[in-house]
Amino acid sequence: MNNDSCTITCMESEKVDFIREKVKAEDFQGTSDLYKALADPNRLKIVYALLLEEELCVCDIANVLDVSIATASHHLRFLSKKGLAKHRKSGKLVYYSLHDDHMKQLVEITFIHRNEGKCDE
Repeated sequence: MNNDSCTITCMESEKVDFIREKVKAEDFQGTSDLYKALADPNRLKIVYALLLEEELCVCDIANVLDVSIATASHHLRFLSKKGLAKHRKSGKLVYYSLHDDHMKQLVEITFIHRNEGKCDE
């Protein structure tokens, strides 16, 4: 017998109606796109690196990841287009940072959760 499913069918209509309306009002595609952007290990490493050091140039990020500058630039442009990172140019160098504190919080909480072993279940 399966213990992780209801054995009878019931519904609390007030809760269901309330939640259904909330679900309709949210942008799940945009939120899903944010997580998809972080689903690539190299992009997640970049975001984590930018969490540790608020701003890094493309060359530094390429060296941290042990990838080419072109590969690092590709990932950084992707993160920038998704609104997760921002950049500034200083002479011949381009520096990247996380777009805002929300990104920092999201990544910090994700790693805290992961390190507690909650994702292994």
